[in-house]
Amino acid sequence: MAVKPYSNLVRFKQWADEGLYDVVGRNLGRLGKEDSNALLRILDHIFVVDVIFRNHLRGVANDFAAPRSDQLPDLGTLTQLAKEVDGWYVDHVCGLHAAEIDHPLDFQFTSGKPARMTVGEIIEHVCLHGTYHRGMAGVMLQKNGIQPNDDRVTDFLEAA
Repeated sequence: MAVKPYSNLVRFKQWADEGLYDVVGRNLGRLGKEDSNALLRILDHIFVVDVIFRNHLRGVANDFAAPRSDQLPDLGTLTQLAKEVDGWYVDHVCGLHAAEIDHPLDFQFTSGKPARMTVGEIIEHVCLHGTYHRGMAGVMLQKNGIQPNDDRVTDFLEAA
């Protein structure tokens, strides 16, 4: 299996996350307290899941008991942390050899349930999970009269 589709996925995720954080950074103050808190929780959840699965790929234990932070970070902190973890995924995936994509990894979900996924399945999960929750964030922005960032794959390919 080729690595290129996976490297495209993580680059797309990085690009789409940057766009969302840019829009949120410019507009968070326009949201009410409840919506701004919910939006930060969505961003935190995306980030924490990214970190959890990065740790699975690295073979290190997680400090998370759930797929969210114990203390909700502020937007500036989340922006920086998300940028770092997205950069890690791009570097890691672009450095993989095709044979590594199908390598199975055993780990535990935050619930304690044992799991096994291939490297490729983890990459797919992280990217698709982020897409789902960026969509939720986009709906929240739209309901508050804020235009979300363009985050379609076609937009990414056009910008590249």
